[in-house]
Order: sequence, then structure tokens, then C-alpha cells
Amino acid sequence: MSKLFGTDGIRGVANQYPMTSEMALKIGKAVASIFKRPDEPSKFIIGKDTRISGDMLENAVASGCCAMGGDVFLAGTLPTPGIAFLTASTGADAGIVISASHNPFYDNGIKIFKNSGYKISDETEAEIERLVLNENMELLTEAIQHTGRVHPVTDAGKKYSRFLKKSLPQNMSFNGIKIVMDCSNGATFRVAPELFAELGADVDAIFIHPDGKNINANCGSQHTQGLINAVKEKKADIGLAFDGDGDRLVAVDETGAVVSGDRIIAVCAKYLKQIGRLEGNRVVSTVMSNLGLGLALKNMGIEHVLSDVGDRHVVEKMISKGAVLGGEDSGHVVFLDHHTTGDGILTALKLIEIVKTQSASLSKLCRVMTIFPQVLINVEVRHKPVLDTLPEIKDAITSVEHRLGDKGRVLVRYSGTEPLCRVMVEGPTVEETDAYCREVAGVIEKEIGKRK
Repeated sequence: MSKLFGTDGIRGVANQYPMTSEMALKIGKAVASIFKRPDEPSKFIIGKDTRISGDMLENAVASGCCAMGGDVFLAGTLPTPGIAFLTASTGADAGIVISASHNPFYDNGIKIFKNSGYKISDETEAEIERLVLNENMELLTEAIQHTGRVHPVTDAGKKYSRFLKKSLPQNMSFNGIKIVMDCSNGATFRVAPELFAELGADVDAIFIHPDGKNINANCGSQHTQGLINAVKEKKADIGLAFDGDGDRLVAVDETGAVVSGDRIIAVCAKYLKQIGRLEGNRVVSTVMSNLGLGLALKNMGIEHVLSDVGDRHVVEKMISKGAVLGGEDSGHVVFLDHHTTGDGILTALKLIEIVKTQSASLSKLCRVMTIFPQVLINVEVRHKPVLDTLPEIKDAITSVEHRLGDKGRVLVRYSGTEPLCRVMVEGPTVEETDAYCREVAGVIEKEIGKRK
């Protein structure tokens, strides 16, 4: 069997391996086996986004945990970072999220948090895989006589909202701020609009009617045109777009310009340094970040540390380097002095805090960073051989790198969650960058593309 875990949990098409109810049951058993308490029932928090297969997989995972003697507490529909918070704050032994994040509704996935609220390590992932793929896994539960019970958590959203409010200065109000909020028909559809309204903002929430099949459908952080149009039409101060499970934020300024993760990080870095809260005077981002972020941080006198792709790797690097701010251009932003993982709603709160306290528009704040032209092409692939073993692809990358020199860069990597090879090129002009990116992507399509 193939490796189960990608860069962010286990993910695939619902009802197809590995996202079947049978596999979810085994994953529940494996998690409960690894995190079980020796002398008393273990406690597991399970949450989900709004996709139609969530109920099926939630029940299967819960059944697996109960079969191992663990008690399960169902938080229902809640953003992924909300489950991380509940796991750490309620004394649970692990938290499990049923979600495929920004993917289409027909996909689903499983993410796992340990009792501290941090995502599990590579070693724990490997141990879960070993148990799940063991042909004798049924033997794990043969001696369990006292199976667990399932309990609903009726106030999960309120607890999460109270936690988020604590990230703001005392008595902070969003009065006078007009927000258009795109909840992606996903996990933020209820908690986010209510929270910002409670804080005094004028909130116009869109894509808040999930039907199980419209999550991320032409909306949310991956599809911002609807939000852009609404911000312009409503003359809003800011637009906020979350992804399906609420751990990403992409913003839109008052002019309708998209503000992705790198620029949000730059804005937050400047503010935190200004108020003396940028511990270690360093920021972590991934190798996929725009060259402009590194230049902006350098100009601000802030150390820039790079990590592998994936918010878990960002967090690991932040901990090892003593940083409190980090993230990805995709919109995962981590405030480690407030939370253990990327949180779209928390990021939105901090961004509006800056707009309020600085009495500045988002477009003005974003001038702190100049974006280098960047083009990203996703090539659907049949399989994922090591790229260095493919001469045609290796030569194409080297050729473009040579022509770019020190005026840009090429980054080619496989997606950890989808059958895609991502080709990213940054360069001096939009035209050159686009041409170079298409050149490399064309060779990859020819060599390992799905349509070959």
C-alpha cells in the first residue's frame, strides 16, 4: 500500500482508498491505540467541515476510537484550528478533524492533533500507518471489554470564539469597520460572522449556506472574484476569504486587490516589531514565499527563516528558532503566542486590529512589501518519481534558472495532498515569468503528465 499521509494529514476522494469508511475506522483505532491512557478511558475530540461525506467518516473514526475503549466528543462543524484549541484546552488525548481543507466537496481527509494542540510528528504518522496497514489490526480490540461512548459538544463554537477574542487587546472594538466575509460554505460559516459582529464590525457574510456539495465551489480563499466584486460594490474596508476548514485567510483590500499570505505576514511583522511583540526578531515562511517577502523583512531589519512547505513544518521551524510569527503565501498564518496552528479567523482578527490601531487602510499597510512577478502552474501527473532522476525535466529547470540568474528563481515540487506537480517561477517581468513557467510545465506535462 502507498504512504497514507501527505503534507497535511490523509486526503483523497471520499469512498475511494484511503478515504473509505473502513479505513477511517482503522485510523480511529490506530489513533486511540497510540494515544490511549493506561488506567482510564482516553478522550478524543472530533470535528469536521461541511462536506457531505463528513458524517460517514466522522462516525467511522468515532467507532474506531470507541472500539479501543476511548470516549469520543463530537464538536460538529468547526474550523480545524478550533479543534486544535479544544484538544489542548479540554484535556483530550488527541483531536481529529474530518476535512479536505480547500479541496472540492468530493474529497475528504483526516488531520490529527496531539494533546498539546500541535499536529502530530512524522514519527507518529509512521506509527499510525504501521497499525492501519497491519493485516492483524483486528487483534487490537479483541481484549477491549469496556468500549467507549460518544458525547456531543454543544458549545464548541462559543468556546472557540471566546478563545479567539482573547487574542485582541482588552476592550478592542471593530466599530466603524465594514467587512465582507466569504466563508466558503465551509466550517467558518457560523462562527466567523457571529464573532466579528459581536466585536462591533459591520459584517456582510457571503457563501454561508453549505449544502454538503458547495464547499469551496467558486468561493473562499481559492476563488476570490466574488469577494472582490462584493467589496467594491459594498465599499467595504476589507474582504476576508476563508478556506473550507478555516485554517487559511486571503484578504481583499478596499480597492479590490487580493492580499495573500506573504503580504499579511509582512504587515503583521512590521506591526509586531513596532509594538515590541516580535519575539526573536525573526519570521518563518516556506520556500514557496515570494522573494518580495524576504526583501521586505530585510528592509525592516527582521531575520527571515525558511522552512519546508506545509504549516506543520512552519510551526516546527518557529519553535526551534523561537519565532512567534510565520506562515505560507497560501494563507496559513501562525501566531505562536496565541495558537498552535494556522488559523484563518485569528489572522483576520489580527489584521483588522492593525487596520484599527494604525488608522490606515489595508492597501496602505500593504505597501510594506513589493511582490515580485510570480507564476504558478499545477501539472496533473500520473505518478511522482524523484524529479532529479528525470533528465528532460532537470535540464529544463536548469536552463530557466541559468537565464534568470539572480533576477528570479524556479521551484518545482509535488503536492503532498493531490496528484499535482507545482511549478513556480519568479522573475523580473510578468511576461518573462509566465513564459519560463510554461516552458518548465510543458516539459513536465510531456514526461509525467496525466494526459500523456
